[in-house]
Amino acid sequence: MTRKFTLKSRTSAGEIDFAAELNAEQLRVATAPGGPMLVIAGAGSGKTRALTYRLAWLVHHGVDPSRIMLVTFTNRATREMLSRVELLVKQRTRDIWGGTFHHIGNRILRRHGKALGISPDFTILDREDAKDLIASCVQEAGVDIRKRRFPQKSVLIAICSAIQNTLQPLEAVLVKRYPMFTQDASEIERVLILYAARKAERQLLDFDDLLSAWLRLLMEQEDIRKMLAEQFLHILVDEYQDTNAIQGTIVDLLASTHRNLAVVGDDSQSIYSFRGANFENIITFKQRYPDAEEYRLETNYRSSPEILALANRSIAINTRRLPKTLHAIRASGLKPAVVPCQDHFVQACFIAEYTLHLLDEGRNLNDIAVLYRSHWHSLEIQLEFQRRNIPFHVRGGLRFFEQAHMKDVLCYMRIMQNPHDELAWLRVLKMLPRVGTALSQRIWRHISQVDNPLRAAREPNTANLLPASARPFYADLANLIAELAELNAPAEIIDMTVERFYGDYLVSHYDGANLRREDLKALANFAAQYNNLEAFLADIALAGDYSGETVVTGPTEQEFVTLSTVHQAKGLEWPVVFVPWLADGRFPTDFALNADEDQEEERRVFHVAVTRAKDEVYLIVPQVCRSRSRSLVMMKPSRFLTEIGQGLTEQMVLDEGLPHLIGGEPG
Repeated sequence: MTRKFTLKSRTSAGEIDFAAELNAEQLRVATAPGGPMLVIAGAGSGKTRALTYRLAWLVHHGVDPSRIMLVTFTNRATREMLSRVELLVKQRTRDIWGGTFHHIGNRILRRHGKALGISPDFTILDREDAKDLIASCVQEAGVDIRKRRFPQKSVLIAICSAIQNTLQPLEAVLVKRYPMFTQDASEIERVLILYAARKAERQLLDFDDLLSAWLRLLMEQEDIRKMLAEQFLHILVDEYQDTNAIQGTIVDLLASTHRNLAVVGDDSQSIYSFRGANFENIITFKQRYPDAEEYRLETNYRSSPEILALANRSIAINTRRLPKTLHAIRASGLKPAVVPCQDHFVQACFIAEYTLHLLDEGRNLNDIAVLYRSHWHSLEIQLEFQRRNIPFHVRGGLRFFEQAHMKDVLCYMRIMQNPHDELAWLRVLKMLPRVGTALSQRIWRHISQVDNPLRAAREPNTANLLPASARPFYADLANLIAELAELNAPAEIIDMTVERFYGDYLVSHYDGANLRREDLKALANFAAQYNNLEAFLADIALAGDYSGETVVTGPTEQEFVTLSTVHQAKGLEWPVVFVPWLADGRFPTDFALNADEDQEEERRVFHVAVTRAKDEVYLIVPQVCRSRSRSLVMMKPSRFLTEIGQGLTEQMVLDEGLPHLIGGEPG
C-alpha cells in the first residue's frame, strides 16, 4: 500500500520559479507528490539539477530538513547539491542527512552503535591500517605463509570487502572472484574470523564495516530500525544503478515506513559489477515497489543528435533494460566516424596525428579524450604521444609503465641488461617470501662486490646469507635468473618471468590479478617486435621514468589530452572522444563473449564511452594485430559497430596525408 505525503506550502520571501528553472521532465521529478519514485536519468540529462530542485521543493514546502536523507557517491557531490539548495530556498540545509553511504553510516553508528557493542568513539581504520591488522591476524592464526599463493594482506582485505558488500558467503566470493584460493577457504575463513574479533575487541571499524554494521543494526534492532524509518520522511538516492547489495537493502529498510523513496540512476550506465554493484537494484525496483511512479529524463544537453542516434541504437539491443530514448537539443553535427586501421600501431599513430590536426583546427588539448576498455589498450598510444611530445594525463591511475606490476617485471629485465642496477635488484629480492629490506640489502652488498653479480647471485654461499626458511625461494629465483641470462628476446624474458616466478606473486599480492596479468600479456606482445633487450628498454624509457621509486602521475602542463578507461570517465564529458580497439575480444573483451549478461554490461560500457562525447566521436578498429610470432591475426570489428545497422556512422580512410571522411558504413 502506498503512503503519500501531502506537501504544505511554506510562505517565504521570494518564491522559486521551478517551471522557469527546469524543463518539463525535470519539473515532474522535482514536484512529484511522494511515494516510491524511479527516475531513469539518461546521460547528459541534468539529473543532478532535477535532484537538487527536488530537495529545494521539499524544503520550500515545509519538510523538516532533518527528516530528509540524500545519498550520493561522493561527499563533494552532496556538498555541491546542498549548497545550491541553500541558495535556492534561502534557508540552512545543514540538518539534511547528506553524504555517501559510508558517511551517513558513520553518523548512524556513532549515535546508535552501542546496541551492537560499538562505542561512540570507535576508530575508523584506513586501508593501510586494515591491511596491517589482517597481516597480524594471518600470523596469529598460524597460517603457513611459506605457501607462495596464500593471499597477502591486500587481497585478504579485498575478499573481506567483497563478502560484506555483496552479502555472499566466503565460498561464493572465492568461486566467482578468487578461484585460485578456493583450496585455502578454511584458512582464509579462520583469518577473517580473527580479524573481525580483533576489530571488535579494539573498537575498530574498517571502511566496509560502516555499511555491514549499519545493516546489522537495522536487522537486529527492531526498535532502532523503526525509529530511523520513522525519522526519514524522504530518502533520495543518486547513482542508484551503482548501489551494491548491502546498500540496496539498507535503503529498502529505511524507506519501509513512509515509502517516500526517490532513486535516480541510469541502468544503461551500470558498469561496475566488478566492484560489487548490483544491476538488479535498479532493474527490479518496480518489482519491489509495484506502485512506484516512473519518471524519465531523456533530454540530453551534452551530445549532438548524431552521437545520440548511435548511442540509442546500440543500447536498445540489450534485452534487460529500462526503456529510454535520449533526445538532443543541440543542432546537428558530424556523424560518429569509424576508423579502420591496419593494426594497433597505426591506430596509435592515427590518434596522435589526428590530435595534432585538431589542435591546428583550433581545439585545445583539454577538449580531447582517449577512452579505452582496458588500461593496456593505451600502451602504444602513450608511447606515441610521448614520442610526439603531446602532453597527456592518465585519469584515475598511473601511466602504463608506472604501475607496480609493470615496474616489478621490468626490474627483472633491467637486471639482465645491467647486473649492477641496485634498485632493480632490491625490488626483485623483496618479492621473495620472508625477505624484507634488511635481507635484500645484505644479498645486494654481497653480489655487488664482484664484477659479475649475476654469477655471484647463483653461488651457494649467497643463499646461505638468508634464513633457512627463505633459501628454497631464493634458489628458485637464482635458477630463474640463470635461465633469463641466456635469453635476449624481451618477450621471452617476460613470459618466463611470469610463468616461473612472478605469476604466483601477482596472484597472492595484488587484487585484480587477472587484469594485471592481461597487462603483462600485452607488454609481452608489444615486446615481441624487439629483437634485443637494450632497444626495448630504451623505448620504454620514453613512457616515463621507471628507474626510480618516485611515481609521476601526469604532466605538469596546464592543458593535456585525457587518457582514461571508460569506467574512470563516467560522469565526465569532452568535445572530442577517441575509442580505440573496437574489435571483438578487445571491446567487448574475451571474457564477455560467452555470457549474455556480461556482453550486455560491455554494451553499457560502450554506451558510456560514446555518450562522453559532445561534438565528435572516432571509433577505431584495428584490422589485424601481430601475434607473438609476429604473424598477422585478422581482427573482427566489434559487434557494437556491426550490429547497429546502416546510416549512423561514416567511415574514415587513412591515406598518406591526413585522414579524411568518405561516405559509407563500417565493413
